[in-house]
Amino acid sequence: DYTVRRIYLELLPKERKEYEEARGEYLRFLRRHKISLKESQGWQKFLILSQRTDEGRKAFCAYLRQKQIVQTSRAKLDFLEHLLWRHHKDRILIFTSDNATVYEISKTFLLPAITHKTPVKERKLLLDYFRQGKFHALVTSRVLNEGIDLPEANVGVVLSGSASIREHVQRLGRLLRKREGKLALLYELITKDSSEVSVSLRRGQHEAYERG
Repeated sequence: DYTVRRIYLELLPKERKEYEEARGEYLRFLRRHKISLKESQGWQKFLILSQRTDEGRKAFCAYLRQKQIVQTSRAKLDFLEHLLWRHHKDRILIFTSDNATVYEISKTFLLPAITHKTPVKERKLLLDYFRQGKFHALVTSRVLNEGIDLPEANVGVVLSGSASIREHVQRLGRLLRKREGKLALLYELITKDSSEVSVSLRRGQHEAYERG
């Protein structure tokens, strides 16, 4: 049994202003060069053009900045702190889309982190400690999306991710390893009025999320 909860959060006024400015610069570049990311080669075309001029490089930096703002907003970090206290007796997996956010969360909340850079022996030790209950939470980017058996994990928090249905279902799958009496709970934190809303809708297009 499991439950999916989507939590919509607001940007602070300062964050909203910076987000709109960065996103505006990025979108203007796309329009100016008639790039549609809905086309199969749209993203590749953007990457190529963004490396050819100063304007393109600024547009790419703006793209990264607007993503960073919504993925690590103050509201998300505050709500994550609330969830860590609320579920302090549970085993929590925290998922992000990039390593930089993993390390920021790890440092802010003093949580063990696992990325693709984590040595194999250290990764095994951290997972063993999590299974034994010495750690009640782990933060990771994508390396735990598949191939890891953690029946002790019963709460997941998705701070950010791609629009990939496969990735999202894999993350849910980390919580669905059977254990007696277990009820799994997946939180998805989404920034209101941002690109994350459509990303969440796309990656949630799977029968596993109908009950969400």
